[in-house]
Amino acid sequence: MQIGPHLLKNKLIVAPMAGVTDRPFRQLCKKMGAGMAVSEMVSSNSLLWGSAKTQRRANHDGEVSPISVQIAGADPQMLATAARYNVDNGAQIIDINMGCPAKKICNVMAGSALLQDEKLVGRILDSVVNAVDVPVTLKIRTGWDKQHKNALSVARIAESSGVQALAIHGRTRACAYTGTAEYDTIAAVKAAISIPVIANGDITTPEKAEEILAYTKADAVMIGRAAQGRPWIFREIDHYLATGQKLPPPEVAEIHEVLIKHLYDLYEFYGEYSGVRIARKHISWYTKGLMGSAHFRQSMNQLQTSNQQISETNGFFSKLAETGHRLRYIKEEE
Repeated sequence: MQIGPHLLKNKLIVAPMAGVTDRPFRQLCKKMGAGMAVSEMVSSNSLLWGSAKTQRRANHDGEVSPISVQIAGADPQMLATAARYNVDNGAQIIDINMGCPAKKICNVMAGSALLQDEKLVGRILDSVVNAVDVPVTLKIRTGWDKQHKNALSVARIAESSGVQALAIHGRTRACAYTGTAEYDTIAAVKAAISIPVIANGDITTPEKAEEILAYTKADAVMIGRAAQGRPWIFREIDHYLATGQKLPPPEVAEIHEVLIKHLYDLYEFYGEYSGVRIARKHISWYTKGLMGSAHFRQSMNQLQTSNQQISETNGFFSKLAETGHRLRYIKEEE
């Protein structure tokens, strides 16, 4: 899998997720086997660039290459300016968001709402590709609803504009994240264009990744929600694709170690107050499915300091170790 000059180590890419794919999470997923991770979307509105949130999203200190930054907006010139801003701040690949179904994004005609205006799509892609000297990639959905699936048309526009890879989520904008993803559209796009195509949507296991790669002939798969609290999914899929063998699930001791390191990275990146609050969802994701975790997750949301979070997390995993539970997939006692 190659994007411009960047040869990825495998076919596994972390999907951009608002509030999730910050630098600590991207670094962790890359360490766990992902070939690339796309950042949270950065607004094209220059008035927001001085905000602490945007500055954090433009912080790539120590991040493993290639550094892919997603930008969002609806104005071609603003997006071009945003692309240059992020390249100046270390971005090695610029990804354009035309896939987000969130109302607050679509209401300003950004994200997947752009799929309704193919001429605007073309102007945006031309503007951004011409603005930077790094590869530009695009993330889309299959269309804006089931009666208007125009991914193939948009893919051809992207290819002619000089976009160097296309990620497709197998749902329409109207579907949001409901129902099941479909892959026929992705397969049709892959057969019709020559740039790399990345399949996204409901890829939750090594077997599913292999199945979708074979069915769509896509060049890579993009994994989002399935990696929340399970960053080792990338090494599991990578191993399975290479050998046909499944790795055993991680032992509780490893989950504990990975989680604690992730928490400290969050505290350092966001500071005490925000770090503690952002950590809560990650703790919930990591511990889901572990014995007694429902009560633990509920109590965790009441804690106000990093020391309390670390202490309670260590105590929870110590109790699991004492009872002899080693594997992650334990029937939870609710």
